[in-house]
Amino acid sequence: MFQSSAFDYINVLDKAADASWLRESTLANNIANATTPDFKRYDVDFQSLLERELMDTKFNRNLDEKIHNMNLDRLTATSQIDMAAESYSYRLDGNNVDMHTENVELASEQIRYKGITDSITQEFSRMRTAMGK
Repeated sequence: MFQSSAFDYINVLDKAADASWLRESTLANNIANATTPDFKRYDVDFQSLLERELMDTKFNRNLDEKIHNMNLDRLTATSQIDMAAESYSYRLDGNNVDMHTENVELASEQIRYKGITDSITQEFSRMRTAMGK
């Protein structure tokens, strides 16, 4: 991570890209285990982490200050059992992976990841333009 305030948004986007990559891997793992008895689907919830961290910086006046004062260490996403889906199953073997949902979520996450990486590229492009290069 860079320590200059010029990289605040890039650092947050970097964490978002890591979380998106983890979510893609987690969804692919769910799909791979769609026929495993008693397997419970996992998911990654980066948005809640980011929202909570933005609310924790409530004493700042604007988004730039919130991003600058954000504790990036608390933005590390993890793959966890989807608690909302844990208690139900579509099948008699206890597996709760719905292939249609997983494939839609995976496609959505791939689009999100592309958007995040494009945003990182644009941030660096703006910095190059500002430096006159």
